[in-house]
Amino acid sequence: MKISSYAAGAWYQSPAEGTLVRDAVYGEPVAQVSSEGLDFKAMVEYARKVGGPNLRRYTFHERAAMLRALAQYLQERKEAFYALSYKTGATRYDSWFDIDGGIGTFFSYSSLARRELPNARFLAEDDPLTLSKQGTFLGRHILVPKEGVAVHINAFNFPLWGMLEKLAPGLIAGVPAIVKPATQTAYLTEAVFRAMLEANLLPEGAIQLVCGGIGDLFDHLNEQDSVTFTGSAATGRKLKTHPSLIAHSVPFNMEADSLNCAILGQTVEPGDPEFGLFVKEVTREMTAKAGQKCTAIRRVIVPREKTEAVLEALKQELSQTRLGDPSREDVRMGPLVGANQRADVLSVVEALKAQGCEVAWEGSRELLGGDLEKGGFMPPTLLFSPKPWDSAAHDLEPFGPVATMMPYESLDEAIALARRGRGSLVGSVVTYQPEEARTLFFGLATHHGRMLILNRENAKESTGHGSPLPLLLHGGPGRAGAGEELGGVRGIKHYMQRCAVQADPTTLMVLSQEYVRGARLKEDVIHPFRKYFEDLEIGESLLTHRRTVTEADLVNFANVTGDYFYAHVDEIGAKDSIFGKRVAHGYFLISAAAGLFVSPAPGPVLANYGLENLRFIEPVGMGDTIRARLTVKSKTAKDPRPGERPTGVVTWAVEITNQDGKTVALYDILTLVERRPESVPQA
Repeated sequence: MKISSYAAGAWYQSPAEGTLVRDAVYGEPVAQVSSEGLDFKAMVEYARKVGGPNLRRYTFHERAAMLRALAQYLQERKEAFYALSYKTGATRYDSWFDIDGGIGTFFSYSSLARRELPNARFLAEDDPLTLSKQGTFLGRHILVPKEGVAVHINAFNFPLWGMLEKLAPGLIAGVPAIVKPATQTAYLTEAVFRAMLEANLLPEGAIQLVCGGIGDLFDHLNEQDSVTFTGSAATGRKLKTHPSLIAHSVPFNMEADSLNCAILGQTVEPGDPEFGLFVKEVTREMTAKAGQKCTAIRRVIVPREKTEAVLEALKQELSQTRLGDPSREDVRMGPLVGANQRADVLSVVEALKAQGCEVAWEGSRELLGGDLEKGGFMPPTLLFSPKPWDSAAHDLEPFGPVATMMPYESLDEAIALARRGRGSLVGSVVTYQPEEARTLFFGLATHHGRMLILNRENAKESTGHGSPLPLLLHGGPGRAGAGEELGGVRGIKHYMQRCAVQADPTTLMVLSQEYVRGARLKEDVIHPFRKYFEDLEIGESLLTHRRTVTEADLVNFANVTGDYFYAHVDEIGAKDSIFGKRVAHGYFLISAAAGLFVSPAPGPVLANYGLENLRFIEPVGMGDTIRARLTVKSKTAKDPRPGERPTGVVTWAVEITNQDGKTVALYDILTLVERRPESVPQA
């Protein structure tokens, strides 16, 4: 069977024979893969001229809805992907990380975008900055989708998750993608890609697929494009220095395999829960995906006095690993992706042995199904480095079920040994002693993209050492590639251009679609609480009547709330306070302001949704007179749900001033406002 590419809106099958891919279990032919004949220039132009404009037509929320629907579509068909995944050597457990983890990333980014991003086509970042004395000259950062294509080059070990975790933030940002899976497992990626197209949920040109080599693809990229890469550091460096990428300053994000470590705390004793957790975590990382994970534990750093205890515990745990056909329920670990990969791993093991590492334990070669010679089977192998400072395990990575154990004398030495990896994606510290965890974390943070602190309190809910999460950074310094993936909204921003705009308040308000203090206001005889969501305009404002604060207000509020703080009720004590007099409760001011601007009769405003950014600026005493200004700051339409009223969230900027015009309090309130039924698209 020949694997096809999908280019410029059509499937393409190369006439060339290409690379023969065999299944990892029995060594039988699965597919031929080639991209020879693909017009890469046409693919890039198609992404820019068709995919990009089509995606940018939608808002963040609309693109998020597409992603969620697509995730649901794939979820319903995942059993077919599981069946195919066995051929890559993955067990059901392994495939859960790849298949459900990848689909879960789509779900996660869909929820994230609707929760944290506006229902808009751009993102106004942070708050406006005042750049002048009178406040007429402001600055702000606004992010817009790049008008290019994101090229995603993925590794063989996660053919689904690798594709989906890169697509999720890019598609939310509004940038089309060209996906290039690793040849060895491209047949699984292609199957899922076909399902994504069959769903017909993404706009035309949003995604394309290259199965085989990338040819002259890089020659056609420019400054609006980006490249993300997952794989070996050597390959990543080669691609990163491509002349076209350098000439056009094309962003290149690299996530490379690294020599990740796990450190057992000095305070942990055999018999402690943390001791067992450490052994299980190392075992899991050695055997999950047959050790073919960029986040796998390669260096096991333990206190010297506990070396024997840890070795014995690991041997016992690893001896339970059953090797064989991953489709069988009694098999715990499948093969490497192929016989060639096994040969590569074995050659690294031999190099480690030649430079001083010893084989502490090696698993049985007995198989429960599969072909020992034609498949990629290799038993778990635990090495020991008696001279950790001179160990080649700090430089050589066997990308398989292999880890090297090394002893340390002190926490400082453990930190120094971990740093010898010259940058890692993730490191784990297993301890129940917070101060020990603190010492190790701050000693290692500069050299790691992520740190897991594991103990008895979080073990049941911990996702483990080797599981990148959509909301947290995946990447690391140095050898790990110095790149960033995922990380919640951070991952979306990688595909957007941040532009600093400098303007007057009114222009900035119009650009950002968010009210800016000092901008020209719009006032209407109709109270804003009497208007539907669609009828409210950014900058629409209401200035209330005045209210004079009395002693009765302070006393009554204190009695209602039980807040008898001396500055509000004690005349003598208040004179010695920083205010020099009795002052009103800050929360009284908020309550009084609500009484000034609220329109009490039933209307489109349904509920108070929250209060944010509260600041008390000036004290208000008895006899002071306050008034409030309520201004529409921003609007976000909510996704309509069946059976519920269509609504949107309106953020109102509130400013309370005194009789001298001085600001005494600033804050934002959020209200749920009903939308006009005719304005809501029908499902």
